[in-house]
Amino acid sequence: MKVLTVVIPSRAQPQQVEFLRRSIKSVAEQRARAVVSIEVLVGIDPGDAVPEIGPTDVPVRFVAGKQRLQAAALNAAAAESRGDYIAFVEDDDLWLPDHLLLSLNMLEHAGFISGTQLEVDPAGNVIRINDFPTPSGWVMSRATWETVGAFDETYRYHLDNDWLGRLAKAEINRIHLVESTAPIDGPAFDVRPWLANIVLAGGGRVRFARHTLPVPLVTRLIHTGSGVHAIKNDPNIKTKSLAEIARLEAAYGRIPW
Repeated sequence: MKVLTVVIPSRAQPQQVEFLRRSIKSVAEQRARAVVSIEVLVGIDPGDAVPEIGPTDVPVRFVAGKQRLQAAALNAAAAESRGDYIAFVEDDDLWLPDHLLLSLNMLEHAGFISGTQLEVDPAGNVIRINDFPTPSGWVMSRATWETVGAFDETYRYHLDNDWLGRLAKAEINRIHLVESTAPIDGPAFDVRPWLANIVLAGGGRVRFARHTLPVPLVTRLIHTGSGVHAIKNDPNIKTKSLAEIARLEAAYGRIPW
């Protein structure tokens, strides 16, 4: 049986253990376990204690990055991967049980899968559908990961955009999964303009595919401890974010999606 590695970056904050337990539980509930063996590698910051998450239904290992940085945590865990496939999920996000199985099916037609998410608040209330391809929806072959390479650890906030830019430069075919009720032809861009962003800034090798469920396969938690919240509300962090965006535009001629 082939192996799929799930990489989860998890950095110390008050709800870390709670988030990790929920995220790993959603991995353990994947129906893809009938066709692949799943291992979980959690990337943490150097010097931090290993979170005490208790027993799990999938094997979990913790790997420390070389510096206190999201990209470093991701890279350290991915470097320990033995999977034929690699998937990412942030510790405060969840997968629906069909996420990996549907994504693996799509990997028969492309080297990289991204997807739309359903954003919710801490009470579980729906905020919106988010079409930006966050890493929590990424599933890929090992060949894709090795071709594109690790995350650039000089990026603190927009490492995902940079990685997507390098994916496009490598000319790897990509499928972006949307819910079964989503519009995916021309008129879609009138009501879901971020889908247009994926086409315009995705590098030319992206196509859409509807999966079988009426809601996104990834549930993304929006909370005060998230990076998105920090960028919006901390002027210093926002300034650094804008500097990275300028760097992306200089490198790729766009902000890669």
